[in-house]
Amino acid sequence: MEAYALLGGPTDLWPVNIKEILKDARNTNNLIVGVDRGSLYLEELGITPDVALGDFDSLKKADLAEIESNVRDIRYSNPVKDLTDSELMLHTVFDDYQIDNLNILGATGGRIDHFLINLLMLLDPSLRQFAEQVSIMDKQNKIGFFNPGRHVIKKVSEYPYIGFAALTAIKDFNILGARYELHHYSGDYPRVFSSNEFLPNTSQFEINFEKGMLAAIYSKDINRFHNL
Repeated sequence: MEAYALLGGPTDLWPVNIKEILKDARNTNNLIVGVDRGSLYLEELGITPDVALGDFDSLKKADLAEIESNVRDIRYSNPVKDLTDSELMLHTVFDDYQIDNLNILGATGGRIDHFLINLLMLLDPSLRQFAEQVSIMDKQNKIGFFNPGRHVIKKVSEYPYIGFAALTAIKDFNILGARYELHHYSGDYPRVFSSNEFLPNTSQFEINFEKGMLAAIYSKDINRFHNL
């Protein structure tokens, strides 16, 4: 079973087809999770989440009451806590619901500290085992995560570019069979390798590394700005 979690990030950065994504998830009996304000957004989209989670401090009492009357599994968090609502959501879907894959929406934009938490939370040793089962999607990007080993990177037609971000120190990172190859890179600090592409008439290439964690960022241009 897959899970789709909607967070409280800016709505203008949602995938343009978010309603279709979530309706398909509902029709195929996948788990739908609202995280804090994301629970209200789901209700406004006409989709009642299976799980609502958060401290709900950003909601009006009437909005919270509606969620409480509709959602069968509500997890209340204390506003004074060590884990964020996003991190609690990860523990809930993987530990309690034992889902196979998690797609996170509404996690980008807005407050930069919130986005960085959502990007880096899989570095938590208690969550790192789930890294390769998680993706973050918005209007322009799709982010996946990789632990050490050999990985086949498959082309996604709507995203012409792909970059890699070393989220930690990394050892012996290789990109093989892409437009721009990389051989035996090791570094002691986070670094981004951006704007790579698939070779013509190919649908995949390989990466491998011995130590660290990588994010793979599929991306596309939306608006191009030119000097007049």
